[in-house]
Amino acid sequence: MSNVEGLSHLVLYAPDGAKYSKTVEFYRLLGFESIHASSEDEKPSDPRSGEVQETWISLFGTDMHQDLIIKIALREGAQLRPRASDDVNWQDEESALCLVAKNIEAVERQLKQLKVSYQRRESNQTAPAFAEIYLRDPLNNVLTFTNKPHPVSTSAPPSLTSTSKLTGSGDASLTQVRLDKATGKRKKIGVLTSGGDSPGMNAVVRAVARVGIARGCDIYAVYEGYEGEQNSGRIKRPSLTELHSGLVKGGDMLRKLEWDDVRGFLSAGGTLIGTARSMPFRTSEGRLKAARNLISNGIDALIVCGGDGSLTGADVFRAEWPGLCDKLVEEGHLSAEAVDPYRTLTIVGLVGSIDNDMASTDITIGAVTSLHRICESVDSISATALSHSRAFVVEVMGRHCGWLALMAGISTGADFVFIPERPPAEGWEQTMCDNVKRHRQLGKRKTIVIIAEGAIDQNLNPIKPAYIAEVLTDRLGLDTRVTTLGHVQRGGAPAFYDRYLGTVQGIEAIEAVLRSTPETESPMIGMNNNKVAWKPLMESVERVHDYAAYLSSSSYEDDSALLPPSKRMRIGIMHIGAPAGGMNAATRVAVRRALSAGHTPIAIMNGCEGLMRGAVEELGWMSVDGWQGRAGSELGTNRTQPSVNYGLIAYQLQKFRIDGLLIIGGFEAFTAMMQFEQNRKSYPAFQIPIAHLPATVSNNVPGTDFSLGSDTALNAIVESCDALVQSANASRRRVFVVEVQGGKTGYLAVMAGLAVGATTVYIPEVGVNLSGLQEDVQHLVQLYKGDDPNKSAGRIILRNESVSKTYTTDVIASIIDEEGGTLFDSKTTVLGHIQQGSITSPFDRIRATRLAVKGIEFLEEYAADGLLKRAEDAVFTTREQGGLSNVPESAATVGFRGTTVVFTPVQELLKETDLKNRKGLKSWWLSFKGLVEVLTKRVSETHRSEEWTIRDVENVLAALEPPNR
Repeated sequence: MSNVEGLSHLVLYAPDGAKYSKTVEFYRLLGFESIHASSEDEKPSDPRSGEVQETWISLFGTDMHQDLIIKIALREGAQLRPRASDDVNWQDEESALCLVAKNIEAVERQLKQLKVSYQRRESNQTAPAFAEIYLRDPLNNVLTFTNKPHPVSTSAPPSLTSTSKLTGSGDASLTQVRLDKATGKRKKIGVLTSGGDSPGMNAVVRAVARVGIARGCDIYAVYEGYEGEQNSGRIKRPSLTELHSGLVKGGDMLRKLEWDDVRGFLSAGGTLIGTARSMPFRTSEGRLKAARNLISNGIDALIVCGGDGSLTGADVFRAEWPGLCDKLVEEGHLSAEAVDPYRTLTIVGLVGSIDNDMASTDITIGAVTSLHRICESVDSISATALSHSRAFVVEVMGRHCGWLALMAGISTGADFVFIPERPPAEGWEQTMCDNVKRHRQLGKRKTIVIIAEGAIDQNLNPIKPAYIAEVLTDRLGLDTRVTTLGHVQRGGAPAFYDRYLGTVQGIEAIEAVLRSTPETESPMIGMNNNKVAWKPLMESVERVHDYAAYLSSSSYEDDSALLPPSKRMRIGIMHIGAPAGGMNAATRVAVRRALSAGHTPIAIMNGCEGLMRGAVEELGWMSVDGWQGRAGSELGTNRTQPSVNYGLIAYQLQKFRIDGLLIIGGFEAFTAMMQFEQNRKSYPAFQIPIAHLPATVSNNVPGTDFSLGSDTALNAIVESCDALVQSANASRRRVFVVEVQGGKTGYLAVMAGLAVGATTVYIPEVGVNLSGLQEDVQHLVQLYKGDDPNKSAGRIILRNESVSKTYTTDVIASIIDEEGGTLFDSKTTVLGHIQQGSITSPFDRIRATRLAVKGIEFLEEYAADGLLKRAEDAVFTTREQGGLSNVPESAATVGFRGTTVVFTPVQELLKETDLKNRKGLKSWWLSFKGLVEVLTKRVSETHRSEEWTIRDVENVLAALEPPNR
């Protein structure tokens, strides 16, 4: 053990980068959470140590046990301890670490699942009997799991029953009481929504309530935002009269939330605990009253979901808190004894805003759903605009931020977009008219202009929709109408992504509260690169997004990007695999991006089969008009691979002089690219740059976190499950077993399960067996026994289509139906191809735009040298002298790592690909499965029997990527 800055920790040295990475991953799988990881160019905590890189990990303790901290350091040439042979008794080796687990069998099951070698020893000579499991980490250190208490010290090692994130490793009830260190009482946390409502706020409240209860805290809803905070009295749900009659006058605005109080919250829009823009809270008198109400109810932590004004107000409240406490005592509102335990206020902020105007998070809660509403409206308007050859000016929200307007413009194919961040230059009226006129000359019958409500010109004068309509009418003679969408943008059920966002951020908010100290800055929890991230709240509020860079991807019809003739290409575009939302959107953008550079886009119809038949045609600007929202595949697609006839495919590529290939599709598209690349030596026609854009509902392609079509599929599943639950709630107690697609990948089942509140999910990565089914049935029985007998309730179980040949959807439903008896019944629903969607989701449209632009740029880059050589040799019509590019890097998947577009060569991706099961080996989403189950378990002080013991509550954290603090 060593001691650095007062932090007691264990240090493990790795001799090389491979051992270092394996060790970090090994302990992460055991449930340790990364609390700091240095980059390769960052100096370690102790520069004198010779360490190159370090990762600090922690297994957080309980009230009885201290946190366990381990530093894993990379020190070149460090000596490893001798590795114990598999034949010797590891019990005789010195253990580097000992962890207590009440349920040792669950630990053993998980180690088997992880394929970790171990030895087990049991003793029946003591009372009670105990067992020990020994295993080795990648550095040859021996670790011990035991269900025997520490024999000497009263401070036992950190216990897995309260700290492990190892799935299935604990049998303790989730209702372990979390005591406030200052008061010795249960920790009380308030949650409020403030400012403008945004879809996904209810998911935040649900996650905060259930995980807070699971962590042993009392959670209080502060009704009507800061307004309710100032007017709270007794703990009681406010009546409808109070909610509608002006809360400043009084009312009971704080209410303790129980587990079932938040049932049904996921699918509800707006905020069910109310919100208000509170003027009194902006005064010191209002904040003094709020402080009195919180302290009177024993609350010293607030989780605030709102916009920049709400979060600024929260931080001001915290800064003034010590003075407010003193004033409450001085003025006799509360006694010193009542105030002293609550002299520290913890504030945690989450951004609920449809504008997506906070720079410290990639996306705010509610923005995606609002974009859904806008795109639905504009798609509908486009139909009537096309019918009458009209122009429409559509005003959307965004007083200071143009994200909604810009993303809607990209998603719907708008002709012109106005946003506050990029005031148009003088004479913008003529620029807009020239742009619209050019589109009309190309054959376009409709015109859509989207404007954010805060749009201004360079003289800071507001640009109004009516004026734009007047310009279009007077200068172009267009029949122009104005539509202001207004508050329809805030309404409706939350989209999948906002449910997911609200859930994972709500969980992290609880953990932020429990780890907070008086010295901790108020954190704002957001998302960075697809990971939950923490940033100082006020630093986040002071920065806003600049989305002007996206403007370059919204229009490709002018001549400013034309390349010289020698650099122009004939680019083949083909779809391979099953249809997926986003295929057509990507094709549309690729075609127009190619045309803007002077390339010739070539449509290859019906994949490899069409290519072999010579079914190709050149595409023009209008050929792809209106494709941005169409799901499916307008080019036609199938699963046929090039291996069917390499020679014929090479002949057709040479015949049609294809200089680059853009393949859009799923795993079959990936393997097609692989076959092209592997056969370049035999077929020079394959020696061209090849870019693969992943597009499949299954999200099983290596080289990307997200495939086009997966978001469309998730929204289709969520919408269907909402309807099923609503049907059951109206008539009877029923469990729907819903079969979803995904092949051998459980992505759809897990992520949809998180968004619809599924009771459990069955996926190939984990499997399903009889004992697990028995546990799930017993869990359902207990849930329905605890429900109000006078109310119906529907529940969802999601099953991946390939999880088991034995336990089919019908078999699982039959088992549940039989065991449910008269308590509940069970039905099946196979969603099938409905998951491919009828309309591509806005997220898939935006992702398609980014991938398509980068895909064309990739082809241009890797064809450049070959095109130059061709120009020098004056070889323009044949391929007899060889292809344009034969380097391995020129055949790559263009995908997302977080929010960043990356290019990964197919040869490199093969190392992380399971070709047999048709999926990548990296599943960033897999740990969310445990989170699905934790959030739907009923937790109550009255249910502490063995049948109610479930995974340790710390499994909740295992579902989140380590936060960037």
